[in-house]
Amino acid sequence: MSDLGFTHIALAVSDVDASISFYAKYAQMTVVHHRIDQATQSDVAWISDLTRPFIIVLIKVPKVESALLPQSHLGVAYQNRGEIDRLCNEARTEGILSAGPNDWGHPVGYWAYLRDPDGHTLEISYGQEISFTVEQARDAINHVCTD
Repeated sequence: MSDLGFTHIALAVSDVDASISFYAKYAQMTVVHHRIDQATQSDVAWISDLTRPFIIVLIKVPKVESALLPQSHLGVAYQNRGEIDRLCNEARTEGILSAGPNDWGHPVGYWAYLRDPDGHTLEISYGQEISFTVEQARDAINHVCTD
């Protein structure tokens, strides 16, 4: 398989292990690569949910200068509302729930915002129908190309 299209996003983090734990718990991600970068001596981890060839690159920096804030965020879809509610309850207990859960109907769905250890925003959601919307767009493009 070749790497094509959108393959990764890199996040500056202050503690790679803390970020790995957060994304494992709240985004079902696992480490697929971990190293000390030889040029910078920075701790670097690649994490993935293993559903497609896409990763988040966590790069340790001395100080995170800016974070992904609510409108700039990472999004993870779950299979049901119950998972969103369970994770929101845990995040609320940990003091990292920043919004939600909210039900905004089609096509936005049921969602909440959580803060990772460095203040980056993670959206957890159910019912956003992104796959369906992309398939519709792909079918429309293919239809135009074959006419």
